[in-house]
Amino acid sequence: MRQFDVLVWGFEDEPGDTIQPSSPPFTDDALGWFFGNDLNANLLKSEAEWIVFAHKSVTIDRQFLNDLAECTSGFPMVDAFAPRVKDATSRSFHSGFTLDSRKGLSMLDENAKMRFVAAPHPLIAAYSRRIVQRTGAMDADLSLKVQMVDFALRMLHAGGKMFSVPYLVASTFGTADDTLYKDGESVDDFAFSMFKSLGLGKNLGFLLRHPGTWRGLWKRRKSLDEKRNKAILLSKLDKKFLAELY
Repeated sequence: MRQFDVLVWGFEDEPGDTIQPSSPPFTDDALGWFFGNDLNANLLKSEAEWIVFAHKSVTIDRQFLNDLAECTSGFPMVDAFAPRVKDATSRSFHSGFTLDSRKGLSMLDENAKMRFVAAPHPLIAAYSRRIVQRTGAMDADLSLKVQMVDFALRMLHAGGKMFSVPYLVASTFGTADDTLYKDGESVDDFAFSMFKSLGLGKNLGFLLRHPGTWRGLWKRRKSLDEKRNKAILLSKLDKKFLAELY
């Protein structure tokens, strides 16, 4: 079994998994590369012990994978990691997200210490194969960035925990895009995902700040009920750990 598989996405102009660069940035017997927006198709091809989801704007190099290997060895009980992203333009650091009763999610402070998080930065995340198998497929009905959030939230119900380690850093080719959603379809997707995993009470503040999302939730209520029931069925997420994610 390979140590890492990297699933590169973000090819907005040509959806699907048809895009193949002439060659990966580098090769290694312990490493696999998969390219394209169809993340579920690439997950089915993946065989590695750890799976990295990375936007095409993020640099995946040997140093990052060495640091990730150090994290997986040093924290063997952790199921997923939320790397920080170094913005190549501003030289600033962008991190994973905690839960926020008003905004839904709130990014960690640049100087935050090691802690558990609710979701990764939308550009990169790393998951163990064991938690991917327990969590299931990505929700392909959602926009790609929201899929990153949605998978992390559903992972919590599967008993997984995502850790943010300050020294685990990946750089971008340009400006790091922190946007989880935009007005229109993607904000409806975000509301759908948050409601699906956390319910109405935990998201009321966000929904009141974005009243237009109520209509989208109502239109998709049948799908929402089905997916919420599936997400939280036999949930292993306890109230104590959920409180730590705020």
